Amino acid sequence: MEFDKGAADLILHAKNLKDTEKLAAFLAEQAEPGTVIALDGDLGAGKTAFSQLFAKHLQVEQQVNSPTFTLIKEYEGRLPFYHMDVYRLSLEEADELGLEEYFEGQGVTLVEWASLVEELLPSAYLHIYLEVTDMTERQIYLKGQGAPYGQWLLDLKREWGTA
Repeated sequence: MEFDKGAADLILHAKNLKDTEKLAAFLAEQAEPGTVIALDGDLGAGKTAFSQLFAKHLQVEQQVNSPTFTLIKEYEGRLPFYHMDVYRLSLEEADELGLEEYFEGQGVTLVEWASLVEELLPSAYLHIYLEVTDMTERQIYLKGQGAPYGQWLLDLKREWGTA
């Protein structure tokens, strides 16, 4: 299922990587055990770059790179960080991995290409879609599914200056 940009709760315009980092830092600060971030966007939209910035602000000291071929990478930071890339998986293969154990665990899960396994996502998560608008600019669409993500987006609107 595709991300419905028209249903986004918040749309941010990132003029550069610093703006994207501002968003990643805010979300990492809010993160708590069981946080799930579903991340989508076209190839080259910056999903892995966003993941790296998020991990940095979650105090992960290891180099974070795309888990495309390993599927799931685990890192230690302020909270355990589970970085997934489900691009090469079928829904059935993803289901067999037991993703719900990560979603319900003591860490933070970030799933790249999440719309491919949307049926397996928990009832509450933050969905982010990155869209390239220029060489360095991105349009970022955010949709909160359940608590606490709606409140995060309200706080983010105030912090970003869109409220």
